[in-house]
Amino acid sequence: MAKRNPMNPIGIATSLPNGTAVADFPSYPEAVAYVERILRGNFPATAIAIVGSDLSTVERIKARINYGRVARSGAMTGAWLGLLIFLVFGSAPDSKTGTTTALFSLPSAILVGAGFGMLFQVIRFSMAKNKRSFSSGSLVVAKKYEVVVPNELTVEVTEAFIKGGAQEA
Repeated sequence: MAKRNPMNPIGIATSLPNGTAVADFPSYPEAVAYVERILRGNFPATAIAIVGSDLSTVERIKARINYGRVARSGAMTGAWLGLLIFLVFGSAPDSKTGTTTALFSLPSAILVGAGFGMLFQVIRFSMAKNKRSFSSGSLVVAKKYEVVVPNELTVEVTEAFIKGGAQEA
């Protein structure tokens, strides 16, 4: 039995796969469609790898950030937290009458929660060291995606591609 690498406990490959590139595509969805087709042709899934090359990081700007947006976001989060606190701690049983008594009202819980959320977010934003005036999301994209299979299975992948296309129709 092979010894597991403690740095990679689930066994994901940490190096480039050995084999032959049987197809290359300019976009990831096209590579996925090709893999789906050869899988329909009963090609072994564990023998396939999609390798992206010529990688670039793309950061998309989503919105401007200012104190108003930060305060509004904090108020919304705090209002939800106030509602949750009201639902959990908003009432207590009265031992004399056997009914439940409200400890505080729903609107007050939401308003206090919104206030604390707003205050916390504005203070956190003002203390941020690398303050940026925008929010963004980044992803890694490749210029080319290759489908790689072991050298001994290149004939089988062509047969699986044809067979998978026949099942598609």
